[in-house]
Amino acid sequence: MRKPNVLFVCGGNSCRSQMAEAFLRKHGGDRFEAHSCGLEAGGIHPLTIEVMQEAGIDLVADGHRAQQVSEYLGELPVAYLISVCDAAAKRCPAVWPGARHRLVWPFDDPPAHPGDEDEKRGKFREVRDQIEQRIVAWLDELDREAR
Repeated sequence: MRKPNVLFVCGGNSCRSQMAEAFLRKHGGDRFEAHSCGLEAGGIHPLTIEVMQEAGIDLVADGHRAQQVSEYLGELPVAYLISVCDAAAKRCPAVWPGARHRLVWPFDDPPAHPGDEDEKRGKFREVRDQIEQRIVAWLDELDREAR
């Protein structure tokens, strides 16, 4: 039996959606196929790679790369389409073939955080931890609903 696909969408697929994809693979990879994309994709932010390594996840070794929505739209049957930023929630295609559930989990945008490199790094860590907590809580919610 195929696992349902979960697609995390963000503005650029450089940070939040990458983190969410990696944490779903870590905590729910036995139940879901996790993917991520952005409305526009440039590359994974270096601080995303750094703070995920601190959490024991190597995005580079795991083959993560920034991808655009167009790579998935109409190509991947999605059970859950989860926007992790307000821009994606507003601009993501209104109709996604096969998407049974659309969720919006807006997180702050770490690269947009003001301050020096250390302050930005702190924001990346904060958002990383929030995303992991949200993934774990969501999986717990699904478990409770299934009972």
